[in-house]
Amino acid sequence: MPKALIAMSGGVDSSVAARLTLDAGYDGIGCTMRLYDNDEAGLPREKGCCSLSDVEDARAVAHRLGMPYYVFNFCDAFRDTVLRDFTAEYARGRTPNPCIVCNRTMKFQKLLERAAILGCDALVTGHYARIVQEGGRYTLKKALDPAKDQSYVLYMLTQAQLARIRFPLGTLTKAEVRRLAEQNGFANAAKPDSQDLCFVPDGDYPAAIRRLTGRAPAPGDYLDAQGRVLGRHKGVEYYTVGQHKGLGLSTAEPLYVLSIDAAANTVTLGRNADLFGSTARVENVNWVAGTAPAGPVRCAARVRYRQAEQPATVTPTGPDTAQLEFDAPQRAITPGQAAVFYDGDTVLGGGVLA
Repeated sequence: MPKALIAMSGGVDSSVAARLTLDAGYDGIGCTMRLYDNDEAGLPREKGCCSLSDVEDARAVAHRLGMPYYVFNFCDAFRDTVLRDFTAEYARGRTPNPCIVCNRTMKFQKLLERAAILGCDALVTGHYARIVQEGGRYTLKKALDPAKDQSYVLYMLTQAQLARIRFPLGTLTKAEVRRLAEQNGFANAAKPDSQDLCFVPDGDYPAAIRRLTGRAPAPGDYLDAQGRVLGRHKGVEYYTVGQHKGLGLSTAEPLYVLSIDAAANTVTLGRNADLFGSTARVENVNWVAGTAPAGPVRCAARVRYRQAEQPATVTPTGPDTAQLEFDAPQRAITPGQAAVFYDGDTVLGGGVLA
């Protein structure tokens, strides 16, 4: 019987993924990753991701399914990768996506390593996406439910990883998942989805950066597009490209963040119309097929998680770099966020906006 390591967060998605994995004939082992101490997130021990309640919810489902269950302590690795990248990117004036970094370094690196140690043939998660083998290669595809599709945060997966990963929820809707949880008597069947970044549950990113680095925000100058000083900002970590609220300025016309220069500690403001652009450089590109295309490729692209895909052309400029050109200008293409390229429901690849 094949064996699977099943990542269990304590939520309904991973619980149903575990049930479906056993139904598919796997011998399952449940696990939860402990990624940080709650004092790093400013939380009491019983709250938030990695909390006692989440662990107990996951353990209860594993027990109900007759599976062994483990908690893996990955706090040091999480601090050295995800948290370090998070604070470093904000220090550069960029807006990172820590969930993508966590997927790359924790879920689909550390957990795959642990699966191999345990002799498991597969790693199972509750992501809403699909993996299909076509023509000798694995393709990553969107979930059938567009409202739950998570393919955007999975673009970094390689052929070797896709061969060992299973996404049992890719063909289901959230309503169907909750119904399966109820039918199996899972106590977390109605548990709400988590909405915020796990280690910043209150959404206060500057406070999280202070907590993680001990560094207080450094006020600096707001500039206009001509370099004239408009006022003082609170610190570059308070801002992201496209932001309008919270600037603390009284002006005749609305102003938006156009760019952030962390080295000079300045934030440049301008009109909403000035936020639109058609081209972007993309770095750290992963092509899911394993090799970069020989030339320009027509695609549909997203430069933020919930953005509708937009017609574009992506041109490889190196082994892991590309130039993205949209047919029509896009608003607030933000350094640090991910650009992901699609052909229909297939993920071609993606990278980080430079």
